[in-house]
Amino acid sequence: MKKGTRGEAAIRVEAPPGDVYALVSDVTRMGEWSPETTSADWVDGATGPEVGARFKGRNRHGLARWSTTPRVVAADPGREFAFTTTWLGKDNTRWTYRFEPDGSGTRVTESFEMLVDVPWYFTTSERWLMKVKDRKADLEAAMAETLERLKVAVEGSPST
Repeated sequence: MKKGTRGEAAIRVEAPPGDVYALVSDVTRMGEWSPETTSADWVDGATGPEVGARFKGRNRHGLARWSTTPRVVAADPGREFAFTTTWLGKDNTRWTYRFEPDGSGTRVTESFEMLVDVPWYFTTSERWLMKVKDRKADLEAAMAETLERLKVAVEGSPST
């Protein structure tokens, strides 16, 4: 993917924005909803979501296994939670969750933005180890699955 590539998914959840934010920003629970992130833990003394806090995320897709140590760049309870992943000391991808009141519930939008061009060796590993030809579409599908699982965790049943 090229720098500037974006993708997003959204869902309506029957809960107040602050409650949904509290679940999403507790990165230690991300393995419950994400089909790719298996677990995450706060690191470097961080204990929760605040700008500058870091966490280690462990990921799996096909044969590929990797970890990242993202940095929180937005922590606005009930409104926005965002973090950037890095590679070789540079911000690589920005992941954002936005929470908007929607009647008695919340519209949750998860998005990503590539901050740099993806190196050829990442693209090659995506195709061979992950068996993914279109990573943008793959990430969008994974975000939709993440949000659906989050909705089930909040409401107790899948969307119809």
